[in-house]
Amino acid sequence: MLKRHLPMVGHTRGNRLPITCELKCGSACSHPVPNTSDNSHFRDIANAAISRRAALGLGGGLAAAVVIGANALDNAPAAVADNGVFPKGGGKLPFTAIAPVERSVDDVTVPEGYDWTAIIRWGDPLFADSSEFDLEHQTGASQASQFGYNSDYLNVISDGGNDRTGYLVNNHEYTNENLMFSPEYIKSNPKDVVEAAIEAHGLSIVDLKRAGKGQPWEYVVGGRRNRRITGSTLFTVDGPAAGSDLLKTKDDSTGTKVHGTFNNCAGGTTPWGTVLSGEENFNQYFVGTGAAAERRIGIAPGPTSRRWDTVDPRFNLNNEGYANEANRFGWIVEIDPEDPTSTPVKHTALGRFKHEAGTAVISRDGHAVVYSGDDERNDYAYKFVSRKKYRKGDKKHNMTLLSEGTLYVAQFHGNSPESEIDGSGAVPSDGDFDGWGRWIPLVKNDKSLVPGFTVEEVLVNTRLAADTMGPTKMDRPEDFEANPVTGKVYMALTNNSQRDADAIDEANPVPGNRDGHVIEMIERRGDHTSERFNWNILFLAGDPNQEGNHAYFDGVPLDQVSPISCPDNLAFDSKGNLWVSTDGQPGKIGYSDALHKVTLEGRNRGLVEQFLAVPADAETCGPVIHDEDNSVFVAVQHPGEGGDWGAHTSYFPDFVPEGPLKGDKVAVPRPAVVQVFSTTGNNGVGRGSGNGR
Repeated sequence: MLKRHLPMVGHTRGNRLPITCELKCGSACSHPVPNTSDNSHFRDIANAAISRRAALGLGGGLAAAVVIGANALDNAPAAVADNGVFPKGGGKLPFTAIAPVERSVDDVTVPEGYDWTAIIRWGDPLFADSSEFDLEHQTGASQASQFGYNSDYLNVISDGGNDRTGYLVNNHEYTNENLMFSPEYIKSNPKDVVEAAIEAHGLSIVDLKRAGKGQPWEYVVGGRRNRRITGSTLFTVDGPAAGSDLLKTKDDSTGTKVHGTFNNCAGGTTPWGTVLSGEENFNQYFVGTGAAAERRIGIAPGPTSRRWDTVDPRFNLNNEGYANEANRFGWIVEIDPEDPTSTPVKHTALGRFKHEAGTAVISRDGHAVVYSGDDERNDYAYKFVSRKKYRKGDKKHNMTLLSEGTLYVAQFHGNSPESEIDGSGAVPSDGDFDGWGRWIPLVKNDKSLVPGFTVEEVLVNTRLAADTMGPTKMDRPEDFEANPVTGKVYMALTNNSQRDADAIDEANPVPGNRDGHVIEMIERRGDHTSERFNWNILFLAGDPNQEGNHAYFDGVPLDQVSPISCPDNLAFDSKGNLWVSTDGQPGKIGYSDALHKVTLEGRNRGLVEQFLAVPADAETCGPVIHDEDNSVFVAVQHPGEGGDWGAHTSYFPDFVPEGPLKGDKVAVPRPAVVQVFSTTGNNGVGRGSGNGR
């Protein structure tokens, strides 16, 4: 067996799996919070007793501008029906919310009238000459031509026309070798195990086909866009830090070329048709030297669980010539899915941290704006505004937009007296957890705006630079998404079990925040380039039926909402309803991870309704809502992660109810991309029944 030290054993809450903590983020919660700066929470930045009027009155001109911005967005098109409110389960994708599902249920559970099918699974061959998936004969070479492991960010895009062809893009965040390989294979082929794991990371682009609109998709072996991007794929580096001495290594004296991308979590599809992918918990792959900059990003000395350094010297920063190797990870990468021969790019202008999301929108005056969270307890929210402007139909030009611009970090201020933010979850007297904020610039084009830091230092060591500028420490900012109907921006904050009671603030009002929350941000004048915004908490997650929770759903009666915990990935349907997938619900409120719809406008604002649940021990990732097709897509990540070889807790998606053997081969859980579709008019094609099995 590939034995792993599991620091979170005995420290996880409920049914959260220590192995998931170790593989996903290197058991980050077992280590000290990397942000040891004396940077303040917002109650220390501003007078906590300020009223709404005082908050908006910090400079008369600012107060007027913020109020005007809020009014302008209040008049924006709203995602509401003619009577001002959607019926429950409304929009173009009607459903009756399902009840929470016990974590042991090994099925994709969907509403009545819906079914599901797995489009593609880990190990499925992508090319005509790909090896067939063979558990006992895996190598780096075979995995490099097969669908990768542990799906995360997802998009499914139709080519239009007859809607019978399209493609999907999917991130592969991390690997679990104890479920990927037998103990005998790990012992006999350690080099092949490491090389296959490296190649199982990255992204897959896969062509799709279907019989017609509304029908289930199938993937195409040998499709023209099919591509694997892995831990060894060549990337170029651009932006102000490209060529910096901080990025040069023994293998690349130019500081402009990098092999591989790792721990790709959330991402986004740009308005010009490329894909952005965030490199998140990359720190866990490297053996550190103990340097302060490494510790701030979470890189520790000593052996890692993965032991990739035993096969490739670049993963040990103590090796001669590789001290900077980790600096070459932690970026937003951009890929052109239409051109499988193109070289993907790492954009240094967007800063280096544990990127969750890379959500791109075009501002009112044509600038590209990218929102991204830094997924760490007590770290920050960021956005980037391009120097150049978007040109419709000019992909070559638009692929330069993220090479230069202004990088910002967010500071939040509340509107309520300190005494009303007491950690109980009680809503302040003004009726909302809300306030205003500002985006603090760190870099503008090729100039540093952080005293004592060069532009290269700001971009490579973004956390350290941001620490000096007074941003607000947040509860693990993860996915950011902009509502295509209203223009408002939403940020998922997954949780923060280590937020102290004396460090709460109105934007993060719960001590030991186990369940997380979602914040709605309204940029001033509805302009994504603005340096001022208003904000409010849409909901504080939790199970209203459990004691000790802080659940709040913007005024919706608690007996009407579906329990929800650990919001992670966000998406929207065509009517502007928010969809939220979860990561960690089993360990917090005891139910399987799920996908929920949240109404944002009208009398039902804040109403949370559960649409689906994923199989045993799995996480729900990368939701895509195609309500025009009555379809929803999710990536099912780490199914069966609580099990072990031959003693699995899941056999998703192949299901072998009689035991671990399928024919003469061992059956294992396989991460996969799933489509949920309406059974009306499609003859019930699919693997699921809608009621579990």
